[in-house]
Amino acid sequence: MNLDWEFIVESLPLYGEAMWLTLKIAFFAILFSLVVGLLCSIVLYYKVRGISGIIAAYIELSRNTPLLVQLYFLYYGFTKIGLHMSEMTCAIVGMTFLGGGYMAEAFRGGIEAVSKNQTESGLSLGLSKIQLARYVILPQAFAISIPSLGANAIFLLKETSIVGAIALLDLMNVAKDLIGMYYKTAESLILLVLAYLVLLLPLSMLLTWVERKVRYAEFGD
Repeated sequence: MNLDWEFIVESLPLYGEAMWLTLKIAFFAILFSLVVGLLCSIVLYYKVRGISGIIAAYIELSRNTPLLVQLYFLYYGFTKIGLHMSEMTCAIVGMTFLGGGYMAEAFRGGIEAVSKNQTESGLSLGLSKIQLARYVILPQAFAISIPSLGANAIFLLKETSIVGAIALLDLMNVAKDLIGMYYKTAESLILLVLAYLVLLLPLSMLLTWVERKVRYAEFGD
């Protein structure tokens, strides 16, 4: 296969800009998803009356509808009621809506894995529910949940390939545009794969390192 190296070099700046856009969307989506997931898992754990049912319904809705449908609903549907969002805002909100449900389940699994004896001991020592959550439950739940949280973070970064559907010039859109204009399919796809590897491999390695450190701290190996 003969590659057009001149085309590859000339296309690098376009992929660089798209990578930066993809990274910004993924960063904010992952950050906000962690916050949403944590809050939802706490509500479900304490079975807050009147809210737990809404949170459970949100989790099922977010996890069982495609991101593309969610983005279309936010970008096109909300305009019907006078709510307009920029493409960037819509992408971050849509991915947070999706990721929050997955993060909530990851946190919930970690919280439920904490021994009941520890929570009972904390209550017997006079800790309030807030203190119990802060000092006993959440630190352990976070450590237990790290593999799932990491997998969800990688999943969200890969899901940024969908945001081009709402006119954002992400990596996928750049590749599609270059293929459509210059018919350089092999070169465009190779650059696309390399761009995602540059984004995903460091994140995967970082999460593996964090997971190993947390596991060693927990078990002393």
